[in-house]
Amino acid sequence: MDYILASVIILSAAALGAPLLQFLGRRVKLGAYVSITAVAASIVLIAANTATGVTSTGFGSLLVSDPLGDLFALVVLCVTLAVAVASLYTSPGGPSLSSYYSLLTFSALGMLLLSYSADLLMLFVAWELMSLPTYVLAGFDKKRAESNEAAAKYAILGALSSAIILYAISLTYGVTGTTQISGVVAKIASESFNPLVSVAIILFIVGFGFKMSIVPFHMWVPDAYEGAPPAVATLFASATKKAGFVAAIRVVLAVATVYVLAPNSVFTLANVFAVLAVVTMTLGNVAALTQKSMTRLLAYSSIAQAGYILVGFAIFAYSQQTGLYTYNAVLGMTGSLFHIVNHAIMKGAAFLAATLVLIQLKRSDLDIYNGLAKRMPITAFTLAISFLALGGIPPLSGFWSKLLLFLSVINTPLAWVAVAAILNSAFSLGYYFWVIKRMYLDQGESTERVNEPSGFVVIFAVLVGLMIGIGLFPQQFIAFAHAAATSLFT
Repeated sequence: MDYILASVIILSAAALGAPLLQFLGRRVKLGAYVSITAVAASIVLIAANTATGVTSTGFGSLLVSDPLGDLFALVVLCVTLAVAVASLYTSPGGPSLSSYYSLLTFSALGMLLLSYSADLLMLFVAWELMSLPTYVLAGFDKKRAESNEAAAKYAILGALSSAIILYAISLTYGVTGTTQISGVVAKIASESFNPLVSVAIILFIVGFGFKMSIVPFHMWVPDAYEGAPPAVATLFASATKKAGFVAAIRVVLAVATVYVLAPNSVFTLANVFAVLAVVTMTLGNVAALTQKSMTRLLAYSSIAQAGYILVGFAIFAYSQQTGLYTYNAVLGMTGSLFHIVNHAIMKGAAFLAATLVLIQLKRSDLDIYNGLAKRMPITAFTLAISFLALGGIPPLSGFWSKLLLFLSVINTPLAWVAVAAILNSAFSLGYYFWVIKRMYLDQGESTERVNEPSGFVVIFAVLVGLMIGIGLFPQQFIAFAHAAATSLFT
């Protein structure tokens, strides 16, 4: 059975059918339930694809079924499912509800296709299928000026990144005569240095960098996260951002195995990723410390986490271009992929907790978190655990992925990146503990208990259980990430 094709059909049918269900009288949530069911069914199918190890797809050479695609597909679909369930409590009612879930499902479909893309044109189509619905979702709360501003900024910069990616694809095709990623790599490997290839690679990094929210392509993130509907911000931080990483891995890191950006030994992909990693994590953490809004704090924290993920990219590129430190490269990419999984869980929990606070207390400034543990104890506990995990406190899940990343570069010429990452991780604990201290030690404006909906409680329980469970028993998850990482070396 072609599980990927079945998932695509189910998601396509749900995305196209959900808006039609608004005409069925009072059953306005039917479209939402259909979308949730479709995403859940897709998760089951992709899990089956992972378990059986099927390598062929009904899309021929356009998609490739491999452990890397399975990992990213499961991550983005699970995040989409959590967002879809949470949106039952946060999204607007009435006829627009079905349209909302249709857009959410279309974005999930795009991310699924992007996870397995083996052709540059297929990758671009999937990229647009993922991105276009999110521009609308960012501005779905049309009555809020902030939401309209977020949608405008996100759409403009998103269109710019898409144009840059398309130009990079055109240059690549002009040089190699193919859009198959494997064919592009083979063609580049057989030729000498070509400045057009270097330009194309830089353009790919810039285009994907917008979605990955790495510095200096991060400027849209705080405004878009703050202006978008709360649950949609979770989708941006924990799902679409991961799609940017899988695209970069499929294209940029594939080329890193055979190509040096310039004859100058300093201007290499390894050094580019190393500098981007340090700058991204440093700016993200410093900016997060100065924020007075929880949404913007989480946005800048998410930027910083992207910097940690790039550490694995740097050592991978260095190993591939020098033929040295192969073990470190595998360890680094395992750490990056593991941290991508952990980040989706940790940041998803944090954003959904902040979403519930905003819904119930109508504020997002940090002062409203004073004494939150007495008013919303489950939400406060979830946020505290997610912050500790993001900070890399053992025995939570974030500790292990950060440890793998730090160990991968500590005994290499990129050791300075490890030092910067460790210092940044320690620095980030300042604002994480600051918020935890507000929730548990500071006196709030009120001690009256606030309702925490059962749907959110279930999601929180699952996410907290994963952060603790993965931290205590990380072996299986590390093995899954390792299998995806080693597929890059074949």
